[in-house]
Amino acid sequence: MIRTVESEQHVSAPVLAAYSYCEAVTGQQARNFAYGIRLLPTSKRRAMSALYAFSRRVDDIGDGTLAPDVKAVRLEETRALLARVRAGGVAEDDTDPVAVALSHTAGYFPVPLAGLDELIDGVLMDVRGETYETWDDLKVYCRCVAGAIGRLSLGVFGTEPGARGAERAPEYADTLGLALQLTNILRDVREDAEGGRTYLPADDLAKFGCSAGFAGPTPPPGSDFAGLVHFEVRRARALFAEGYRLLPMLDRRSGACVAAMAGIYRRLLDRIEREPEAVLRGRVSLPGREKAYVAVRGLSGLDARHVSRRTVRRRV
Repeated sequence: MIRTVESEQHVSAPVLAAYSYCEAVTGQQARNFAYGIRLLPTSKRRAMSALYAFSRRVDDIGDGTLAPDVKAVRLEETRALLARVRAGGVAEDDTDPVAVALSHTAGYFPVPLAGLDELIDGVLMDVRGETYETWDDLKVYCRCVAGAIGRLSLGVFGTEPGARGAERAPEYADTLGLALQLTNILRDVREDAEGGRTYLPADDLAKFGCSAGFAGPTPPPGSDFAGLVHFEVRRARALFAEGYRLLPMLDRRSGACVAAMAGIYRRLLDRIEREPEAVLRGRVSLPGREKAYVAVRGLSGLDARHVSRRTVRRRV
Protein backbone atom coordinates (compact mmCIF):
# COMPACT_ATOMS: atom_id res chain seq x y z
CA MET A 1 0.00 0.00 0.00
CA ILE A 2 1.32 3.43 -0.95
CA ARG A 3 0.25 6.28 1.27
CA THR A 4 0.97 9.99 1.19
CA VAL A 5 1.21 12.50 3.99
CA GLU A 6 -2.29 13.93 4.29
CA SER A 7 -1.77 16.43 7.12
CA GLU A 8 0.65 19.14 6.05
CA GLN A 9 2.65 21.03 8.67
CA HIS A 10 3.05 24.79 8.59
CA VAL A 11 4.55 25.91 5.28
CA SER A 12 6.95 28.83 5.45
CA ALA A 13 6.57 31.96 3.35
CA PRO A 14 9.55 31.16 1.07
CA VAL A 15 8.18 27.69 0.34
CA LEU A 16 4.69 29.06 -0.32
CA ALA A 17 6.22 31.56 -2.75
CA ALA A 18 8.10 28.74 -4.48
CA TYR A 19 4.90 26.72 -4.84
CA SER A 20 3.07 29.78 -6.18
CA TYR A 21 5.71 30.12 -8.87
CA CYS A 22 5.32 26.44 -9.83
CA GLU A 23 1.52 26.74 -9.94
CA ALA A 24 1.83 29.77 -12.23
CA VAL A 25 4.11 27.81 -14.57
CA THR A 26 1.65 24.92 -14.57
CA GLY A 27 -1.33 27.14 -15.29
CA GLN A 28 0.42 28.88 -18.18
CA GLN A 29 2.14 25.91 -19.79
CA ALA A 30 -0.01 22.84 -19.13
CA ARG A 31 -3.71 23.51 -19.61
CA ASN A 32 -4.69 19.82 -19.81
CA PHE A 33 -2.62 18.97 -16.74
CA ALA A 34 -3.96 22.00 -14.86
CA TYR A 35 -7.56 20.89 -15.44
CA GLY A 36 -6.81 17.69 -13.55
CA ILE A 37 -4.76 18.93 -10.62
CA ARG A 38 -7.20 21.70 -9.70
CA LEU A 39 -9.39 18.84 -8.37
CA LEU A 40 -6.78 17.95 -5.74
CA PRO A 41 -6.51 19.21 -2.16
CA THR A 42 -4.01 22.04 -1.69
CA SER A 43 -0.98 20.05 -0.55
CA LYS A 44 -1.25 17.56 -3.42
CA ARG A 45 -1.96 20.27 -5.97
CA ARG A 46 1.16 22.13 -4.91
CA ALA A 47 3.25 18.97 -5.05
CA MET A 48 2.01 18.13 -8.55
CA SER A 49 2.83 21.68 -9.67
CA ALA A 50 6.38 21.29 -8.35
CA LEU A 51 6.80 18.04 -10.27
CA TYR A 52 5.41 19.67 -13.41
CA ALA A 53 7.61 22.78 -13.14
CA PHE A 54 10.77 20.67 -12.87
CA SER A 55 9.62 18.47 -15.75
CA ARG A 56 8.80 21.55 -17.83
CA ARG A 57 12.33 22.85 -17.29
CA VAL A 58 13.76 19.58 -18.58
CA ASP A 59 11.42 19.54 -21.60
CA ASP A 60 12.18 23.18 -22.44
CA ILE A 61 15.88 22.40 -22.62
CA GLY A 62 15.21 19.54 -25.02
CA ASP A 63 12.79 21.58 -27.16
CA GLY A 64 14.87 24.73 -27.24
CA THR A 65 17.16 26.12 -29.94
CA LEU A 66 20.49 25.46 -28.26
CA ALA A 67 23.05 23.24 -29.94
CA PRO A 68 22.77 19.54 -28.98
CA ASP A 69 26.04 19.55 -27.02
CA VAL A 70 24.90 22.59 -25.03
CA LYS A 71 21.53 20.95 -24.35
CA ALA A 72 23.30 17.86 -23.05
CA VAL A 73 25.35 20.00 -20.65
CA ARG A 74 22.25 21.85 -19.43
CA LEU A 75 20.45 18.56 -18.85
CA GLU A 76 23.32 17.21 -16.80
CA GLU A 77 23.32 20.45 -14.78
CA THR A 78 19.62 19.84 -14.12
CA ARG A 79 20.44 16.30 -13.05
CA ALA A 80 22.98 17.71 -10.61
CA LEU A 81 20.29 19.99 -9.18
CA LEU A 82 18.03 16.95 -8.77
CA ALA A 83 20.83 15.19 -6.88
CA ARG A 84 21.05 18.20 -4.56
CA VAL A 85 17.30 18.02 -3.95
CA ARG A 86 17.57 14.28 -3.25
CA ALA A 87 20.39 14.90 -0.76
CA GLY A 88 18.39 17.56 1.09
CA GLY A 89 20.83 20.26 0.02
CA VAL A 90 18.30 22.91 -1.04
CA ALA A 91 17.54 25.55 1.59
CA GLU A 92 14.14 27.22 1.84
CA ASP A 93 15.67 30.55 0.84
CA ASP A 94 17.40 29.14 -2.25
CA THR A 95 17.04 31.40 -5.29
CA ASP A 96 15.59 28.59 -7.45
CA PRO A 97 11.86 28.33 -6.62
CA VAL A 98 11.43 25.05 -8.52
CA ALA A 99 14.20 23.43 -6.48
CA VAL A 100 12.69 24.77 -3.24
CA ALA A 101 9.20 23.48 -4.07
CA LEU A 102 10.47 20.10 -5.28
CA SER A 103 12.61 19.69 -2.17
CA HIS A 104 9.62 20.41 0.05
CA THR A 105 7.47 17.98 -1.94
CA ALA A 106 10.10 15.24 -1.63
CA GLY A 107 10.17 15.78 2.14
CA TYR A 108 6.42 15.26 2.54
CA PHE A 109 5.46 12.77 -0.14
CA PRO A 110 7.16 9.46 -1.06
CA VAL A 111 7.85 10.52 -4.65
CA PRO A 112 10.43 8.34 -6.45
CA LEU A 113 12.75 11.13 -7.58
CA ALA A 114 14.63 8.67 -9.77
CA GLY A 115 11.69 9.11 -12.14
CA LEU A 116 12.96 12.61 -12.90
CA ASP A 117 16.34 11.10 -13.78
CA GLU A 118 14.45 8.89 -16.24
CA LEU A 119 12.79 11.98 -17.71
CA ILE A 120 16.22 13.54 -18.27
CA ASP A 121 17.36 10.30 -19.92
CA GLY A 122 14.35 10.45 -22.25
CA VAL A 123 14.99 14.06 -23.25
CA LEU A 124 18.61 13.15 -23.93
CA MET A 125 17.25 10.60 -26.42
CA ASP A 126 15.53 13.51 -28.16
CA VAL A 127 18.72 15.56 -28.12
CA ARG A 128 20.59 12.68 -29.75
CA GLY A 129 17.85 12.40 -32.39
CA GLU A 130 17.10 8.77 -31.65
CA THR A 131 14.47 6.98 -33.71
CA TYR A 132 12.62 3.78 -32.90
CA GLU A 133 12.40 0.65 -34.99
CA THR A 134 9.71 -1.17 -33.01
CA TRP A 135 7.04 -0.47 -30.43
CA ASP A 136 9.22 -2.14 -27.81
CA ASP A 137 11.92 0.42 -28.62
CA LEU A 138 9.48 3.32 -28.41
CA LYS A 139 8.13 2.03 -25.08
CA VAL A 140 11.55 2.62 -23.51
CA TYR A 141 11.34 6.29 -24.49
CA CYS A 142 7.69 6.62 -23.44
CA ARG A 143 8.43 5.10 -20.03
CA CYS A 144 11.17 7.67 -19.50
CA VAL A 145 9.21 10.77 -20.48
CA ALA A 146 5.70 9.76 -19.39
CA GLY A 147 5.56 6.48 -17.47
CA ALA A 148 8.00 7.91 -14.94
CA ILE A 149 5.72 10.92 -14.46
CA GLY A 150 2.85 8.54 -13.75
CA ARG A 151 4.88 6.82 -11.06
CA LEU A 152 5.97 10.16 -9.57
CA SER A 153 2.35 11.31 -9.48
CA LEU A 154 1.34 8.13 -7.69
CA GLY A 155 3.82 9.06 -4.95
CA VAL A 156 1.71 12.16 -4.36
CA PHE A 157 -1.69 10.50 -4.77
CA GLY A 158 -1.08 7.39 -2.68
CA THR A 159 -3.48 4.44 -2.67
CA GLU A 160 -6.48 3.83 -0.47
CA PRO A 161 -6.03 1.55 2.59
CA GLY A 162 -7.01 -1.99 1.70
CA ALA A 163 -7.24 -1.29 -2.03
CA ARG A 164 -7.25 -4.62 -3.86
CA GLY A 165 -4.17 -5.16 -6.03
CA ALA A 166 -2.50 -1.95 -4.84
CA GLU A 167 0.93 -3.54 -5.29
CA ARG A 168 0.38 -3.14 -9.04
CA ALA A 169 -0.50 0.55 -8.80
CA PRO A 170 2.94 1.75 -10.03
CA GLU A 171 2.61 -0.55 -13.06
CA TYR A 172 -0.81 0.87 -13.91
CA ALA A 173 0.41 4.45 -13.42
CA ASP A 174 3.30 3.73 -15.78
CA THR A 175 0.97 2.23 -18.39
CA LEU A 176 -1.38 5.20 -18.21
CA GLY A 177 1.62 7.43 -18.85
CA LEU A 178 2.41 5.41 -21.98
CA ALA A 179 -1.18 5.86 -23.20
CA LEU A 180 -0.97 9.63 -22.78
CA GLN A 181 2.41 9.82 -24.50
CA LEU A 182 1.32 7.76 -27.51
CA THR A 183 -1.69 10.08 -27.84
CA ASN A 184 0.70 13.04 -27.74
CA ILE A 185 2.83 11.47 -30.46
CA LEU A 186 -0.20 11.03 -32.73
CA ARG A 187 -1.40 14.59 -32.07
CA ASP A 188 2.02 16.12 -32.75
CA VAL A 189 3.12 13.99 -35.71
CA ARG A 190 3.30 16.97 -38.12
CA GLU A 191 4.89 19.34 -35.60
CA ASP A 192 7.52 16.75 -34.69
CA ALA A 193 8.26 16.07 -38.37
CA GLU A 194 8.85 19.77 -38.97
CA GLY A 195 11.29 19.70 -36.06
CA GLY A 196 13.13 16.73 -37.56
CA ARG A 197 11.76 14.16 -35.11
CA THR A 198 10.03 10.86 -35.81
CA TYR A 199 8.61 8.87 -32.93
CA LEU A 200 6.26 6.32 -34.46
CA PRO A 201 8.03 2.97 -34.90
CA ALA A 202 9.77 2.52 -38.27
CA ASP A 203 8.22 -0.91 -38.78
CA ASP A 204 4.72 0.58 -38.32
CA LEU A 205 5.49 3.37 -40.79
CA ALA A 206 6.75 0.85 -43.34
CA LYS A 207 3.71 -1.40 -42.87
CA PHE A 208 1.37 1.44 -43.86
CA GLY A 209 3.55 3.01 -46.54
CA CYS A 210 4.42 6.07 -44.46
CA SER A 211 8.21 5.77 -44.30
CA ALA A 212 8.58 9.00 -46.30
CA GLY A 213 7.43 10.96 -43.26
CA PHE A 214 4.97 13.78 -42.71
CA ALA A 215 6.51 17.00 -43.98
CA GLY A 216 3.25 18.37 -45.42
CA PRO A 217 -0.47 18.66 -44.71
CA THR A 218 -1.28 15.52 -46.70
CA PRO A 219 -0.18 11.89 -46.25
CA PRO A 220 2.70 10.44 -48.31
CA PRO A 221 1.50 9.42 -51.80
CA GLY A 222 0.15 5.87 -51.90
CA SER A 223 0.21 5.49 -48.13
CA ASP A 224 -2.52 4.23 -45.81
CA PHE A 225 -2.17 7.01 -43.28
CA ALA A 226 -5.63 6.42 -41.81
CA GLY A 227 -4.73 2.76 -41.33
CA LEU A 228 -1.56 3.78 -39.47
CA VAL A 229 -3.44 6.15 -37.19
CA HIS A 230 -6.19 3.62 -36.43
CA PHE A 231 -3.55 0.99 -35.66
CA GLU A 232 -1.83 3.29 -33.16
CA VAL A 233 -5.18 4.40 -31.71
CA ARG A 234 -6.05 0.77 -30.93
CA ARG A 235 -2.69 0.40 -29.20
CA ALA A 236 -3.31 3.54 -27.14
CA ARG A 237 -6.82 2.37 -26.20
CA ALA A 238 -5.43 -0.92 -24.90
CA LEU A 239 -2.94 1.02 -22.77
CA PHE A 240 -5.70 3.26 -21.42
CA ALA A 241 -7.84 0.22 -20.56
CA GLU A 242 -4.97 -1.30 -18.57
CA GLY A 243 -3.89 1.95 -16.94
CA TYR A 244 -7.43 2.85 -15.86
CA ARG A 245 -7.29 -0.06 -13.43
CA LEU A 246 -5.42 2.39 -11.20
CA LEU A 247 -8.54 4.52 -10.58
CA PRO A 248 -10.36 2.35 -7.98
CA MET A 249 -7.15 2.27 -5.91
CA LEU A 250 -7.09 6.05 -5.40
CA ASP A 251 -9.03 8.33 -3.08
CA ARG A 252 -11.91 10.27 -4.64
CA ARG A 253 -10.08 13.49 -5.47
CA SER A 254 -6.89 11.83 -6.67
CA GLY A 255 -8.97 9.50 -8.82
CA ALA A 256 -10.86 12.50 -10.18
CA CYS A 257 -7.57 14.17 -11.10
CA VAL A 258 -6.32 11.11 -12.97
CA ALA A 259 -9.69 10.52 -14.64
CA ALA A 260 -9.83 14.14 -15.80
CA MET A 261 -6.34 14.17 -17.30
CA ALA A 262 -6.71 10.76 -18.91
CA GLY A 263 -10.26 11.53 -20.04
CA ILE A 264 -9.12 14.63 -21.92
CA TYR A 265 -6.56 12.57 -23.81
CA ARG A 266 -9.03 9.78 -24.51
CA ARG A 267 -11.41 12.28 -26.08
CA LEU A 268 -8.51 13.70 -28.05
CA LEU A 269 -7.84 10.19 -29.27
CA ASP A 270 -11.48 9.91 -30.35
CA ARG A 271 -11.11 13.05 -32.46
CA ILE A 272 -7.93 11.78 -34.06
CA GLU A 273 -9.60 8.46 -34.85
CA ARG A 274 -12.57 10.18 -36.49
CA GLU A 275 -10.40 12.41 -38.69
CA PRO A 276 -6.84 11.03 -38.93
CA GLU A 277 -5.56 13.55 -41.47
CA ALA A 278 -6.44 16.46 -39.14
CA VAL A 279 -3.16 15.87 -37.29
CA LEU A 280 -1.28 16.72 -40.51
CA ARG A 281 -3.04 20.08 -40.81
CA GLY A 282 -2.44 21.35 -37.27
CA ARG A 283 -2.67 20.50 -33.59
CA VAL A 284 -5.92 18.78 -32.62
CA SER A 285 -7.33 20.00 -29.30
CA LEU A 286 -10.48 20.03 -27.19
CA PRO A 287 -12.54 23.14 -26.39
CA GLY A 288 -12.52 24.32 -22.78
CA ARG A 289 -16.15 23.34 -22.18
CA GLU A 290 -15.39 19.75 -23.13
CA LYS A 291 -12.40 19.65 -20.79
CA ALA A 292 -14.59 21.02 -18.00
CA TYR A 293 -17.16 18.28 -18.67
CA VAL A 294 -14.45 15.62 -18.41
CA ALA A 295 -13.25 17.12 -15.12
CA VAL A 296 -16.79 17.05 -13.67
CA ARG A 297 -17.21 13.45 -14.83
CA GLY A 298 -13.95 12.53 -13.12
CA LEU A 299 -15.01 14.21 -9.88
CA SER A 300 -18.29 12.29 -9.96
CA GLY A 301 -16.34 9.03 -9.86
CA LEU A 302 -18.11 7.57 -12.90
CA ASP A 303 -14.91 6.34 -14.52
CA ALA A 304 -13.61 4.74 -11.35
CA ARG A 305 -16.92 2.94 -10.71
CA HIS A 306 -17.00 1.73 -14.31
CA VAL A 307 -13.51 0.28 -14.00
CA SER A 308 -14.38 -1.34 -10.65
CA ARG A 309 -17.44 -3.07 -12.11
CA ARG A 310 -15.49 -4.26 -15.14
CA THR A 311 -12.70 -5.63 -12.92
CA VAL A 312 -15.19 -7.50 -10.72
CA ARG A 313 -16.82 -9.05 -13.81
CA ARG A 314 -13.41 -10.28 -14.98
CA ARG A 315 -12.76 -11.95 -11.63
CA VAL A 316 -16.19 -13.64 -11.68
